[in-house]
Formats: sequence, C-alpha cells, structure tokens
Amino acid sequence: MANDQNAVRTLAIDVGGTGIKTLVLDSRGKPIGERERTETPHPATPEAMLEIMHAMAQKEQPFDRVSVGFPGVVKHGVTMTAHNLDPSWVGFELQKVLARRLRKPVRVANDAAVQGFGAIRGQGLELVITLGTGFGSSLFIDGHLVPGLELAHHPWQKGKTYEDYLGKKGLAKLGRKKWNKKLEEAIAQIEALFNYDHLYIGGGNAVKIDFPLPDHVSRVPNEDGLLGGVALWRDS
Repeated sequence: MANDQNAVRTLAIDVGGTGIKTLVLDSRGKPIGERERTETPHPATPEAMLEIMHAMAQKEQPFDRVSVGFPGVVKHGVTMTAHNLDPSWVGFELQKVLARRLRKPVRVANDAAVQGFGAIRGQGLELVITLGTGFGSSLFIDGHLVPGLELAHHPWQKGKTYEDYLGKKGLAKLGRKKWNKKLEEAIAQIEALFNYDHLYIGGGNAVKIDFPLPDHVSRVPNEDGLLGGVALWRDS
C-alpha cells in the first residue's frame, strides 16, 4: 500500500443483480477516472462473478485497496444472504477470496451500507433504502452504521415483503403507477417504524419516482454506491 495516506487509491466495486460496477477513488472518496460497468452473469455464481471482478480490476490499475458493496447481509467479509444472486453465495468468504485473487487488502459490506456512507450527513438517525434488482436498506446513527439491518424481506402487506413490491420484479408486475403508490405507502410505514431524521433513496430505479418527496426524504445518485467505498477504511 502507498506510504502516503493522501495518495492511497481505493478500487470500489458495486455488485448488483443486474450489473457489476467499478470506480477508483482518491483518499477523499473522489473519483479518479470513469466508472466501468459489466452485466451480471447468469447464473450469478461466485466463480463467474469473481472472474468479472478480477478482469475489471486489472483494467482499473493502479489501486492500493478494495471496497466491495454486496447485495446481501455481510458478516466479517462473508456473504450470508444473496437473494438476487446464485444460492452458492450463501456463506461465501468473499473478502478473503477476492483479497487472494487481487493481492490487495479487501473489505466487504452490504451494498446499501456503502451507498449510505456516500450519501449521509452523519447527523442523527439516517436511513437509506435502495431500489434496484432488490430492495436494500441501511441505518446510521450519527454517521455510525447499525449492522445487520435487512428490511427487504420483512413481511409488509398480504404476506409479501418490501422487496416483493418494490424490487425489479415488483415494478414489472405492478407497473410504474402502482409501484409508485406502493413506494409512497412504504415510506410512510418505514417512517412510523424508524422515526428517522432523514431518508435517502438510491438505486437504479430511484429515477422512476413520480411523486413529491417530503422535505426530509431525498433521492441520491446511484454512483454513491461506489463513492462510499473509502468509508470502509476509516479506521485504517
């Protein structure tokens, strides 16, 4: 790793059910170069996706360390759930395996948590939800992540979950108008549950929101899912 901490470069990888994105960041979390994107393979197995991540990383050289946002629960670098990827991801030691492949230090976190680090102001209770292939969520108190939150698969209406209604499949089934209505209902329900100071909405489908958002709710760029990567190294 570079000796000058101000010169340390972080390769941010955003793993999604539809696409895998990469971007190199400077020590302040500012982009160096352009974002790259590759379609997620099907089946989305660890080996197939690691091959893509490795190839994309080689194109993004040089970098000193790697941050990965993964669409599922992550504990100690291990992917515990992967609802929109291949089941073989469950229990996979992504952090250890990717570090061995890239020969760089790697840290892995939930993708909505990484997006949150790129979006939050670090004041009070802040909630982040992402609208993409699935439905992501992360919660922060004064800038500190509350680990383990998985709102997506919590039962909500008629035995179905937030992800059932608001993920990619829900959007396709409901259509944009009804999907927006469900999202508006979900925001009201989530506020009653968390009493947050601010809600940030990201993910590729956030651009499809058609209704006015309350003052303490805002959309954030999908790129935040990469820009938050430096935050995983704050204690280094």
